[in-house]
Amino acid sequence: MIRNKKNVIFSSESVTEGHPDKIADQISDAILDELIAQDKNSKVAVETLVTTGICFIAGEVTTSAYADIFDIAKGVIKMIGYTKEEYGFCDDTVGIVTSIKKQSPDIAMGVEKDDQGAGDQGMMFGFATNETDDLMPMPIYLAHKLTKRLAYVRKEEANLIPYLRPDGKSQVSVRYENGQPKEVTAVVISTQTDDVDIKKIRNDVLEYVIKPVIPDNMRTKEMKVFINPTGRFIIGGPVGDTGLTGRKIIVDTYGGLGLHGGGAFSGKDPSKVDRSATYMARYIAKNIVAAGLSDICEVQLAYAIGVSDPVSFMVNTYGTEKADPAKIEKIAREIFPMKPKEIIKHLDLLRPIYMHTAAYGHFGRTGDERKVHFKNKELNGFTWEATDLVKELKKHFNM
Repeated sequence: MIRNKKNVIFSSESVTEGHPDKIADQISDAILDELIAQDKNSKVAVETLVTTGICFIAGEVTTSAYADIFDIAKGVIKMIGYTKEEYGFCDDTVGIVTSIKKQSPDIAMGVEKDDQGAGDQGMMFGFATNETDDLMPMPIYLAHKLTKRLAYVRKEEANLIPYLRPDGKSQVSVRYENGQPKEVTAVVISTQTDDVDIKKIRNDVLEYVIKPVIPDNMRTKEMKVFINPTGRFIIGGPVGDTGLTGRKIIVDTYGGLGLHGGGAFSGKDPSKVDRSATYMARYIAKNIVAAGLSDICEVQLAYAIGVSDPVSFMVNTYGTEKADPAKIEKIAREIFPMKPKEIIKHLDLLRPIYMHTAAYGHFGRTGDERKVHFKNKELNGFTWEATDLVKELKKHFNM
């Protein structure tokens, strides 16, 4: 853990909504949203694969709802910005292939009982650190800001760099000194473009993307900047790289700072603890740090299929605790719900809030970023980012 290092550089990456893997994640979660909006008891496990001119959707679904998968997939592709034939992947002409069957009855036996059991075995982790306002690690925090900015500057409302195409990546390296982020040592931006002079691309990205995002106090003259380092990035998206649901799990979480469980999130309804328990683990860790009980907190939950109570629960504060670690773990176990049914209810997860989680990270959303729009309705999303149990935690520690 960086906290124990005197001087270390740590890097995290993010990808834009137009990255092939993120296209797949967003389509899978858009299908989930449509089904869960009509039938809250929908059991969904949908995977998407995208490649040149083709979108293949497969999985297991048990629901009373109806979703026009063709329209949903094409709508997501259009929203992201793949609207031109020259991209090699276009909403008007993409072929959609589906293969969806019912959820296995063997799994349903454990999930559909009164005391809802976990949909699968597995271990899940949540993480929080006080090094940023949203209690996320600095490298992934900045990496996400860069990719969100890449998407913003290419779209019509900003129109600052209209020759950018949807695919793109960022990477940020941060130097830590005695566990605290001190400076950004390197920024890497790879962004798909039209056929434009590389000098113009580098000047525009530096001016309109990097400078507005990297704080002045984190920049130095020695900071290295790499923008499209190969010199050319025109072929991209599903033409350049096949995309698949669940392949960006470190981008989805904490950028490598903090452990990761065994499963991805997108395309899975909240009966799957891969998703819901990971959200709860983040919620627990974030509230503990927000309460001032520790500077860093990592939470693990683990489950057995069909069993509602977790088989293990662990809180690790990496020596940064301000109270007895055993008591922190004991009180957290008492006040946070950890059975799947309780998690779903507490975090209000049976709502169409998921497509908006599928790009730019499932964690660290603040302010307006938590607002989710589904069919012209505004919903409160990212409920696991709330710090509403801070007062309850403090009460137990006389803080």
